[in-house]
This record gives sequence, C-alpha cells and structure tokens, in this order.
Amino acid sequence: MSRTKSPTRIPKTMPAVAYRTPLQADDPESLLDVVLDVPEPGPRDLLVKVEAIALNPVDHKVRQSTDPGGEAKVLGWDAAGTVAAVGDEVELFSPGDEVYYAGALDRPGANCAYHAVDERLVAHKPATLSFTEAAALPLTSLTAWEGLFERLNLRERPMERTGSLLVTAAAGGVGAMVTQLARALTSLTVIGTASRPETADFARRMGARHVVDHHQPLLPQLSEVAPDGLEHVFSTAGTDRNLEAYAEALRPFGHIVAVDDFESLPVGLLKPKSISFHWEFMFTRSMFGTPDQAAQHHILAQVARLVDAGHLTTTATRDLGPVNAANLRRAHQLQESGKTVGKTTLTGF
Repeated sequence: MSRTKSPTRIPKTMPAVAYRTPLQADDPESLLDVVLDVPEPGPRDLLVKVEAIALNPVDHKVRQSTDPGGEAKVLGWDAAGTVAAVGDEVELFSPGDEVYYAGALDRPGANCAYHAVDERLVAHKPATLSFTEAAALPLTSLTAWEGLFERLNLRERPMERTGSLLVTAAAGGVGAMVTQLARALTSLTVIGTASRPETADFARRMGARHVVDHHQPLLPQLSEVAPDGLEHVFSTAGTDRNLEAYAEALRPFGHIVAVDDFESLPVGLLKPKSISFHWEFMFTRSMFGTPDQAAQHHILAQVARLVDAGHLTTTATRDLGPVNAANLRRAHQLQESGKTVGKTTLTGF
C-alpha cells in the first residue's frame, strides 16, 4: 500500500472502542475508549475513514462469547465512510469515494476512526442517504439478499411465482430488509411477525401485507392470512421454538432459511413434506475466502441502486451520537433487550 494514494494526511493513531474481557453490557469496563495504531491496508484493502456505524446481534454475541485475553478487540460490522487510502491492488475504489459495508468477522471491526476492509466486500454508498442512514444497511441487506435469492433461490419478478413468505421478527434489522426486498423484487405475499403495536406498524411500513403475533400460536393466525399454506419461511429468530409450526404451515416442497442460533433442531419434522432447510451466514464468504467474495460488492451495489431509485429505504431508527464507549455500551444494552425497532446507529468520533 502506498500512502501517496491518499489525498489527505492519515494520522498514525486513532480513537477506537474495544473490549478486553467478556462482561455484562452495563459494566463500565465492558467497552472501553482506547487509542490504537491506524491499520496498514493489505493489497486488496481500503482504508476507510469511518463516519457512522450500526449495531447488530453479532456485536454483543462476540463480546459475550469471545475472550481476547486482555488484548483490545474491536467490534462493529456495519459502517459507512470515506476511502482515505487504497492498497496497491485495489481496482474498484479511489480515495475520496463514499462507501458502505459489513466487513469480515475474522478481522477487527469498524468501531474505530479508520478501518481496513477488503474492497470485494464494499460498495459505493447510496447517494441519497447520509452516512448514518447508509450504515444501517450492509449486514442486514447482505443477509436478506443471500437468504432470499441464493438460499431460497427466489427469482426476481415477473418470473417469480406467486405464494407466501413468512418473515419472523419483521421489524428487526434483518427482518425489515427481507420484507423490503421481497416486496420490491418478488411477487410473494409477505407475512411478518411482530408482537407490539410499534413493531407491527414498522413491519407494515417495510412492506408486510399481513402481520401476525409471534407471542401467540402461529398456526391459527397463519391459517387466516395464508389459507393455502406457505411456500417459504425466513426465520430470523425462534427457529427451534417454531419449527413444528413451520412444518405444519408450509406446503409440500417448501423452504426454510434460518439465521439464528440454537442448540438442536428436530429436522425430522420436515421429511414428510420434503421441506428444505437452509442456513444463511453472511460472513461465510469472507471467513473462508471463497472465490466469489466479490458477490457481496455486487449485492451492496444493487441495494444502493434500489435505495436511490426509491424502492428500498434505510432501517435506521435511533442514533445515539458519537462513537465512544459510553454510547456503545448503551447501544449494546438496547440490542440485547430484543426490543429494538430497525437499527441503532452511532455517528462520528
């Protein structure tokens, strides 16, 4: 990497937020303000001046489960910012470009003023959105797109057959993007789940035609809104609790894609109807260095075009101010509550 490819002077150190040991989010030591060296980008890396970040469940899951042994571990897998410098082999971007991305789970996260990320995982941010609005979109957009169009193998209309798609927790980050993409790009009837008036309203704004309460038995509600049964389920939460209901509500040869975590799953319930079960984990491409990593660049570019054309919108609903330990601790507590609507963001340092 040549620093001469940067139009501005890059500092040697930067502010960041990190953790050193797994602690409860309300512990003042759970996330700490630190000063770190600005990373040196690799050949295919961008060095991004981070302008805004967003929170996802992966942030608190990693903080709770991974012990960095006293080292400063930086979280954060949603960011928007400006390219400050590029590696020698970068082909897609130049310094000064405004970008957005989720990055890679096995590299330091973006809760820092400057962040190194592989260009194949990055796209130009939507021109019609602010950095804050754009930062809410990458991880959930990639998860939703890959789940719908790669795992469930849906096709964009008018080729897509009609049918019904159940989206659990449709007011959450992933659920809201699944709902928007399905509404914009398929002919499926989207049925979202939510349990509070504000989450039900948000799910409808995102494009759900029907909303059912996931705190109540699903089958009676689904029989009313989808009397012919479901073709697809995008399960963002409660897969283990709801599998029996999914198996009953799905038509023969239906499909389930799941993104949540659980100890075990009685998949034998799916055999009589030949129902297919799929996993979606948007970090798979970067974690295993698959040859098609650049697919995420293309997905995010397409999402940006859809946003700028007015077909998709940001899911940012709450900004907590600058990126610092106190604000991030509050954001983690909100995320862990399971009661957030859309995405929580932080802006600036």
